[in-house]
Amino acid sequence: MADPKGFLNHGREVAKSRPVDVRLKDWNEVYVPGSLLPIISKQASRCMDCGIPFCHNGCPLGNLIPEWNDYAYREDWAAASERLHATNNFPEFTGRLCPAPCESACVLGINQPAVTIKNVEVSIIDKAWDSGDVAPQAPERLSGKTVAVIGSGPAGLAAAQQLTRAGHTVAVYERADRIGGLLRYGIPEFKMEKRHINRRIEQMRAEGTRFRTGIEIGRDLKATDLKKRYDAVVIAAGATTARDLPVPGRELKGVYQAMEYLPLANKVQEGDYVTSPVSAEGKHVVVIGGGDTGADCVGTAHRQGAASVTQLEIMPRPGEERNPNQPWPTFPMLYKVTSAHEEGGERVYSVSTTHFEGDEDGNVQWLHLTEVEFIEGRLTPKPGTERKIPAQLVTLAMGFTGTDRENGLVEQFGLELDERGNVARDADFATNVPGVFVAGDAGRGQSLIVWAIAEGRSAARGCDRFLTGASDLPAPIKPTDRSLMV
Repeated sequence: MADPKGFLNHGREVAKSRPVDVRLKDWNEVYVPGSLLPIISKQASRCMDCGIPFCHNGCPLGNLIPEWNDYAYREDWAAASERLHATNNFPEFTGRLCPAPCESACVLGINQPAVTIKNVEVSIIDKAWDSGDVAPQAPERLSGKTVAVIGSGPAGLAAAQQLTRAGHTVAVYERADRIGGLLRYGIPEFKMEKRHINRRIEQMRAEGTRFRTGIEIGRDLKATDLKKRYDAVVIAAGATTARDLPVPGRELKGVYQAMEYLPLANKVQEGDYVTSPVSAEGKHVVVIGGGDTGADCVGTAHRQGAASVTQLEIMPRPGEERNPNQPWPTFPMLYKVTSAHEEGGERVYSVSTTHFEGDEDGNVQWLHLTEVEFIEGRLTPKPGTERKIPAQLVTLAMGFTGTDRENGLVEQFGLELDERGNVARDADFATNVPGVFVAGDAGRGQSLIVWAIAEGRSAARGCDRFLTGASDLPAPIKPTDRSLMV
């Protein structure tokens, strides 16, 4: 145990953010660099090393949280990094992007602020990189088997790294021009600087993983031809079909899906553009959708110099305390203020968009909405609450409905889908097509980064077993696992 009295002697402290007026002038991560290290040992000491660590159950990866908390308390960073990497290929991603269901499940959180697990995690991995404790782990021998991984998001990268380390020759196919999937083009720079992706890619290259960018399976290369080239295939193409809003005026210029808007801002940071072709500068911006993607749009619009930013959510405003039907250790739906929300803008709950209004040139100018309420379990418009708000740029951030069906990948492989429209799989993450596996959002549906990495690791084990008849790779989850945590 780190410190038997740690949770009594120290209160919860979290990473310090840079002042809003400073961070809005750049795209760097919002947190003050190095602000965690002076406090992280004390924060790790608050971990009680519970007899039944519910944080394990809260984390889909099964992270060994009490173990690396103890090492962080003792400032044994090398040992902490080893324990952290035992279950998680990319803790610098999860430590920045995961909503931390482990903290909601922390036993200390029953009657005190939970351990800052996420902050401890990111401190360990950042220190490991700085100290040179993160090195390539090339396999001792090659199996002679080849694997293609479709998609380079967290699920695809995790599967590829595990399979490479198992001795297989792995090639990752990515339809975008750079590796990283939504990590690269969906997550704004101010939430995670892309240097973190770049150095992981270099580690994976040194281990033997090969990367093929600008190739979309189904269009640029037929799925059947890919299957002939490789002994096995892992599909980690994500759930990229965005939910649309079929209301009058949807066709107006200035109404975009979030994943049409966000990647362009990231391409500016990559040096592809001087300014984004779709910029919020000087415009009244409306973001439809109250989740993390919506918050990403809010923060991006702030940095582009929007005249105003309004975020709409059809559901009622969540409470600031746990709802009785979401008791510990489940993951509660709480009112959350992200760094983007700290920077300004207005959040409006319990409203639904009825239509858009444009000018004579076909540019969106107004968004018409109405308040809604639950009547007999259904969201119903409230008469007399209709109004309009200025909207010269609208982003739709309402989630995703499944994997891409337009590029032909599903049909060319002959994949079966489940009742939710995702690629069906068995306990080994195998599809109905022999030698073809699926991981991440493509098989699970839209979910969290921790689920993506966990599924990538599990699919790698199933693929390794298919290729060799057995596998020493860990399998932290089952494909049917839909924990109460998230």
